[in-house]
Amino acid sequence: MPSRRTVLTAAAGVTAALAVGGPAHADDRRPRELLSRMTVEEKVGQVFVSRVHGHSATAPDPADADANLADFGVRTGAELLARYRLGGVIYFAWAHNTRAPQQIADLSDGLQRASLGQPRGLPVLISTDQEHGAVCRVGRPATLFPGAMAIGAGGSRDDARTLARIAGTELRAMGIRQNYSPLADVNVNPANPVIGVRSFGADPDAVAALVAAEVEGYRAAGVAATAKHFPGHGDTAVDSHTGFPVITHTRQEWEALDAAPFRAAIAAGVDSVMTAHIVVPSLDASGDPATLSRPVVTGLLREELGYEGVVVTDALDMAGVRTKYGDDRVPVLALKAGVDQLLNPPRLDVAWNAVVKAVRDGELTVRRLDEAVLRILRLKERLGLFDDPYAGPAGVARTVGAPEHLAAADLLAERTTTLLVNEGGALPLSPRSHPGLLVVGADPASPTGTTGPPTGVLAAALTAQGFRTTTLPTGTAPSAETTAQAVAAADGVAAVVVATYNVTADSAQKTLVERLSATGRPVIAVAVRNPYDVAHLPSVTACLATYGWTDVELRAAARVIAGAVRPQGKLPVPVQRADDPARVLYPIGHGLTY
Repeated sequence: MPSRRTVLTAAAGVTAALAVGGPAHADDRRPRELLSRMTVEEKVGQVFVSRVHGHSATAPDPADADANLADFGVRTGAELLARYRLGGVIYFAWAHNTRAPQQIADLSDGLQRASLGQPRGLPVLISTDQEHGAVCRVGRPATLFPGAMAIGAGGSRDDARTLARIAGTELRAMGIRQNYSPLADVNVNPANPVIGVRSFGADPDAVAALVAAEVEGYRAAGVAATAKHFPGHGDTAVDSHTGFPVITHTRQEWEALDAAPFRAAIAAGVDSVMTAHIVVPSLDASGDPATLSRPVVTGLLREELGYEGVVVTDALDMAGVRTKYGDDRVPVLALKAGVDQLLNPPRLDVAWNAVVKAVRDGELTVRRLDEAVLRILRLKERLGLFDDPYAGPAGVARTVGAPEHLAAADLLAERTTTLLVNEGGALPLSPRSHPGLLVVGADPASPTGTTGPPTGVLAAALTAQGFRTTTLPTGTAPSAETTAQAVAAADGVAAVVVATYNVTADSAQKTLVERLSATGRPVIAVAVRNPYDVAHLPSVTACLATYGWTDVELRAAARVIAGAVRPQGKLPVPVQRADDPARVLYPIGHGLTY
């Protein structure tokens, strides 16, 4: 029988827990009770989300075990959870977490068993970046959809909702319950080096509608969506992975350009919001990145926008958050700013010990820590992790890459392909009038490592439409010799299809297209990333934008070229003239059809 002192201590813990975390929630009882029993070290563990190397929680390959030993001082994910009592784990392909769907589910279940096997063990919240398009951590045979800008070109909230529902269902089947998607960034800067086609577009209201739809779809699938990157990463010329971006929007410009998608995500019930490692002086004059800014996280996101859910940092190993402060200060300052989850610190031991010390020294109050942990526990409760934390073996084969999911992705992609130029009604092409096609162009590495190369995918898809195809990859920077080979190969074919990737005014890709056009053969450009390529390709006969280079987008482009489907996409961003960037060549909403 417990002593009176034990009972009183427990009661005091419950009372203290009831005092934190803002307004009461319907599912608060279990989270608050769990919080009341946790030690400071256990609470600190809950706010961290870390990478781990290997395909297995207990038996990683030797090289991955060595990587864990170098990074964390342990050999396995199970040992990492035991040492730090982590609240979350993030999966990466490069960490060998995502080799195959069943392996992912087994890894997830192994991590759950390891975490729940600890004293007062809690389920772990497993996350990844499955944005689709340019950023995907889980590849085939999972269903891969077009990326955000393609969805913006389609303009359908129903399609955005369907994408998220199917993607979320597949993630959940593999034990992944938190997805760092969708992007709520409004891409108003064509030169943005890190957002670009990962954004739905340049119109704040259109982006807001699609963000809300994806949030709804993920919630329907039982997966936490994450609106990122607050307060908005769409107008930067610096990549926060490698630099320290400063956004000069005034407060009024922020309201007009950046705020709407985040407001829409909150209204749709988004479970988490990710902060950006950017400086916005009009929102906080201190020079601190938003991730570490109390005026931005607590003042703007919490108090002005009324957001009560989980706030997660962007990865803490990125340069944008490490420039001003050391790795021991960053996690403490983020928590003091109002953040709840600390994502992927470069040195987990340094970060974890720094937070424990800050609590022990009184710099970080227990109340602030409890607020963060309670929000995380509430999210785990809402996702059903306390009652059903495991992926299980049955759902993967039935769910991941299901035929109906793959068919939905193909149909959705057809509604996103955008026809920007079609001189003289050159498209569609017919195998009868244009039987032989040359496919050349860029073959950027696949976003997932399991698709492509683009020229090969385009050629195979055109062959399936009845064309006779020859393929000659020329790369993103074709040499004079390669260009000459392509020109020679164009002799005797009826038309040339060229895949372009981020063409610039002095790009060798532009020279390649000009030389091919000079042969007199029809040249059909397929911009497989940025639609801005078309401004530098005035000589082409036709130009399509796919906004991405995964198989599903390229197959749809081939069907459009062949006339199997009509182009339906509309530009979600304006394309400026190459010779006068102040003037618009093609406005938002431009898109031809036949």
